[in-house]
Amino acid sequence: MLNEPPLPLLSNARPSERLELFSRKLRYCCYVFDFEDPEANVREKELKRIYLNEVIELMETGRGILVEPIYAMSFSMFAHNVFRPLPPRDPKYDPDEDDPISTPDWPHLQLVYTYLFRVLESADFQPSEAKNYIDHKFVCKLMDKFGTDDLNERECLKTALHRIYGKFLGLRAFIRRVINHKFLEMLYEDLKFPGVLEILEVLGSIINGYACPLKQEHKQFLFQILLPLHSSPDLQRFQAQLVYCVVQYLEKEPGLTEPFVRKFLKRWPRTFSAKEVMFLGELEEILDVMQPSEFVKVQGEICRKIAEGVRSEHFQVNKTK
Repeated sequence: MLNEPPLPLLSNARPSERLELFSRKLRYCCYVFDFEDPEANVREKELKRIYLNEVIELMETGRGILVEPIYAMSFSMFAHNVFRPLPPRDPKYDPDEDDPISTPDWPHLQLVYTYLFRVLESADFQPSEAKNYIDHKFVCKLMDKFGTDDLNERECLKTALHRIYGKFLGLRAFIRRVINHKFLEMLYEDLKFPGVLEILEVLGSIINGYACPLKQEHKQFLFQILLPLHSSPDLQRFQAQLVYCVVQYLEKEPGLTEPFVRKFLKRWPRTFSAKEVMFLGELEEILDVMQPSEFVKVQGEICRKIAEGVRSEHFQVNKTK
């Protein structure tokens, strides 16, 4: 198939032939090329790029394209391209200091992600038809890709996970369990896991949709996952997203404020002034949403912590206090 002449344009195909031509172009896009070698398969890479743009456009503008065979071929094409082994991470790479990493195949991968988004957004999309392909295994593989150092890909993964969570009600509990497991891995095995920020952004949207009173499962996540994340040496990288999640919990169920604040204050950094400034910022946001009845329960601990800060010799801590 790689050596065949280029397929006709989808825009020139007769309606009766368009679906078959669409399928053939999707099958071609399943081929994965070596982008580390810019001289390899130049013609085939360009043809794949053209085909990807064509199927994206037709999925975006056409109706009646998303039928059973196209579901299977669409998710197969996505899996062939995205669910590949990630390159080894560079232990010396610092996302705060070094230039963003972009893999050589990103221009094609971006089109693959865009096609997935067009499928999920299609007016013809039916989760009942797609559930045979977007299943537990698909979610696990998608979550694994958050280990990439490529910021662009993590942004696309975040969008994909968020849309799948919104459309597949039957997968929501499983997605939350996978997120829980991924954070546990990060806390106890992989402190430098790249995708924690993006997963927290998805989680922020998930928490926003929780009904009150909160389920026990959700409360456990606050204390067993979000609270320990404050001890991460990479806290600065994702603190804003972490604080957003915490504050939403406390707004939804004010009764969680007292136990959370007590445990939060016990984790207060004692010798790391930059991290103490971050904790002060979070405490300020918690105080903004804390009800007076909850503040009374912990006012002593909070005031003692502020008094300690006033005596700090570090100017940033004094200023923040």
